[in-house]
Parts: sequence; C-alpha cells; structure tokens
Amino acid sequence: MRGGAGHAVRVGPVVVVAALLAAGCGGGGSGSGAGGKGALADGGNFTVAYASDPGSLDPAKTVMSIAIGINRYVYDSLVGLDRNGEPVAGLAQSWQATTTKATFTLRPGVTCSDGAPLTASDVAANIDYIGDPKNKSPLAGVQIQPGTTAKADDAQRTVTLTSGAPDAFLLRNAGSVPIACGRGLKDRTVLAQGGKGSGTGMFAMTEAVAGDHYTLTRRKDYKGPAAAAKGLPDKVTVRVVANETTTANLLLSGELNAAAVAGPEQQRLAAQKMFHADVQAPLGEMYFNQAGTRPGADERVRRALVQALDLSDLGKVITSGTGKPSRGMLTDEPRACTGDSVTGNLPAHDLDAAKSALDAAGWTQGAGGTRTKGGKKLTLSLLYGSQNGPTMAAGAELIQKVWKSAGAEVTLKAVDSPGLNSTLFGSGNWDVSMGPVALSVPTQLVPFMSGPTPPKGVNFSGVDNSAYTALVQKASQQVGAAGCAQWQQAEAALIKHVDVVPYYNSLTPVFGKSARFEVGQGSIVPSSIRMYAE
Repeated sequence: MRGGAGHAVRVGPVVVVAALLAAGCGGGGSGSGAGGKGALADGGNFTVAYASDPGSLDPAKTVMSIAIGINRYVYDSLVGLDRNGEPVAGLAQSWQATTTKATFTLRPGVTCSDGAPLTASDVAANIDYIGDPKNKSPLAGVQIQPGTTAKADDAQRTVTLTSGAPDAFLLRNAGSVPIACGRGLKDRTVLAQGGKGSGTGMFAMTEAVAGDHYTLTRRKDYKGPAAAAKGLPDKVTVRVVANETTTANLLLSGELNAAAVAGPEQQRLAAQKMFHADVQAPLGEMYFNQAGTRPGADERVRRALVQALDLSDLGKVITSGTGKPSRGMLTDEPRACTGDSVTGNLPAHDLDAAKSALDAAGWTQGAGGTRTKGGKKLTLSLLYGSQNGPTMAAGAELIQKVWKSAGAEVTLKAVDSPGLNSTLFGSGNWDVSMGPVALSVPTQLVPFMSGPTPPKGVNFSGVDNSAYTALVQKASQQVGAAGCAQWQQAEAALIKHVDVVPYYNSLTPVFGKSARFEVGQGSIVPSSIRMYAE
C-alpha cells in the first residue's frame, strides 16, 4: 500500500500497502530543476534511498511499493505504458486482448539474467502461479484474476492467457506483471531474496543485506529498448535510510543520487534548485477494520469518527501544506479513469454531530470522558507509517487528540512497510490504518474492497458492500475506459459507506543529485536514469 510520499500498498502499474522511494507511492513525471547540469557520464553508481526495508522481493508475493520499486530494476513486464497510458513494447513485441483473453508475442533474443533464453513457458509459469488460488498471491484479483491460466507456444514465442473472470483492463493488468525466469521459478526463496539469476530486467541483484542496502549491476547481455542509451549507471545501490533529515543531508553531500522527500526537508532541498521528478501519492487515506465486533464494523461509528475530523486540516498536516484534497482512489499516473468520486460523499466535519452519532450508536460517554457500550470501552489502535517521516506521526497525534475529545481511547502504533503488511494481511490486530493504497486502474481495488479476507484473500478491512460489488460486475463487462462511469459509481459507493476514506494526496518530489530520471507508476523508471558529471 504501492506507498512514499506515503509508503503505500501499490498495485503493479498498478497497488498497495505502504511506501514510495524514501517514502512510498505515486504517479509520475519527467521532472524539473538543476539536478544534472554537466555532461552525460556513462557508468558509475546510482545510489537511491528508501525509508524502509522492502521485505520479501518475490514479485508475485508482494504489493509493497518499496519492493515493487526495487523489482523494476530486476524484472521487465510484457508491455509498458507511455505517458498517455497507451501500451508500448516490453518483453512482448505485439499483443491482442479482450476482457477474457490476451495473447502476447515475445521479442526475439530476450534472455534471463543467468544467460538462458526467456521462453514463452517461463512467462506462462508466472501467470499460472498468480492465477492458482493455492499460491495465495496478493496479485490475484489485482493484476491476474483467480483461475487464470496461460498456454505457451515456445516455437512461436506466444503466450495466450484465459482470464478466470472478465477484466476490463486485462491487457494493462496482465501486461504489467513482473516476469521472472530461471531458478527462481522452481525455488521462490531465490526471488524473495532478490532473484539472482532469475531476472529479465536491465539490472541483476548482486547483493542483498536486509535493512541496510541492496546492490544491482547492469546486465551486459540486456537487449531492452534503452540498453544502448548514454548515461546509464553500471551499478545501482539501494540504501535503507529511515530518517528524512539524514536522507536530505546525504543528497546534498552527493552520497545519494536520488530519494523521495515527503516532509519539511523538501523545502531545504528545493532551495538548492535541485532536480526533482514529482510523484502524486495517496498519502491521506483511512481504513477501518470491520471484522467481528471491532468498532469499525458499525458504519455509524466509522461515519462518526470521520465526521469528528477536519480532513482538510489533517491533510495539510501530513503533507506539510503541499498536498491537495483527494478526488478519487486512482492516483498513479497514467490513470485509466479520471473523475471525482470523493466530493460530497465523505461526512462533513462536525464534532458535535459526531458525538451525537456515537451516542445513537450506543456508545455512551461517562464522567471520565471515555465512551462505553455494554461495559466495553471504545478503544482504537491507529496504524501509521513510521517510514513516512514526522508529518505522519503529527497527523496520527492530531487524530488521537480529536477522537479522545469524542470519547475514544486511541493507541498509536508506528509500523514500517513490512510491519504494516504483516499486520493488515497477517495478524489482523488493528482498528484503523492510515496506510494508503496506490492505484492506476479501478480493477486493482476490487480484491482489497471485496471478496475473501486474509489469509485467503486481501480484503484486509473485511468490506462487504453490495452496491460496490454490483457496480463492479457491470463495469467489468466493459472494455477499458468504456466502463469508467460505472467504476466511478462503484468507488463512490465505498466512500459513501465509509469503507474507504480518501482525503488528501501528496505531491512528493523525488530529488536527484548528479542524475536525472523519470518516475512512473510510483517509482523511478530504471531505463530513464541518466548520470551526469558535475
């Protein structure tokens, strides 16, 4: 939860749960500022910072934005997207797709990082793994529908997949799956540790030290579209730097070439006229655990708690005044659908009305100030991303203060990206999460807001919204943007019932020192990196 600017869940070109470069999720841009002003410098080391460790790097087992960002160096996908969202060649040179079938023809001469040719069977194995429900891939239902199967013709270099359910954006979703090969397809622990010898991308993982750094080396046998570009680095070092002030200092000293800076330190860097490419990220989102007898299972409680908050003020706190109100769940550029599903659908700020609503829901406020119902106190645990800098902590403290005044006892829990992942999709021991979900295609939200809950699915909040489900079914019959109006209505149905609370987006600069690059789908595009001698 794709998210960095607010570490988020990110779904492929798509989500998901929690971190952007130095922080976590977002859209894309080509950048501005000085950054690299000298001559292009071939080779060298490109060093980028993330604020948290990525956890598992198995591309079919993670939806964490930091892991997805690192994996973009190691794995290519079948197709890419241009700035208008149109498909362009990746590992595939041509393709055809409907809502239920897609056929890809691989480019000739593509090799794995172990030197072996990439086969259609390798690609099919990636699709089949995600589509097989027994593997419990978090990408199932997001990029590949459960039950999807793929048939390979190695001689013709074609892969034909049959979707397990209609997918309005089948080409975009399936085409964006990171493709692994080699030993990693038989031993997924290899992929979890960085995919040595099992990658299809421009770089190969050569060292992985969890919690500290990851080293990737450019492949000499790589034949992708940008393989011969001038100014590409020979090596990429990913450093884990939790403190944003430290990150800013390392950028200024030249020890880092790139990092996203979401908090107040960005003003100091911007004053140096440093190059930056901006990432739009859904930093301000809120989810309630609706499982069992938790307070969030009652829509009246969810509505009252949101009504108690001034979401505009909260958004300004978490973005240091640089963000803007959310207009929808899709933030990763290029977005498949645009529009406003938020305005008028979230509860308006009214603390007194919120208190009355809690009274009506049976939560009475005693002399001590804390509300009770049936002898049980209104207690809430609030998760927020520690990797997102001091502004998220300040936002969490503001929520705690307001909800306390409304009669709730709130415990703040700071978690890094792996911690958020294991809590939302593992233990389930949480009440409210500030971890955002980053999306570019509406179908990517579906498994997070419907269907089975963890461990059988990724519906981490336990949402059961019949209006959303019905609208999704209708929208899924339309190909691509033809169904956008219905996808917007489906999204609005979630927001109206406070199943998801999107309230503020950040525009987070990814700063560059002695380097320039583009960002897309929430992270740096590896083939766009250019090193400069300054």
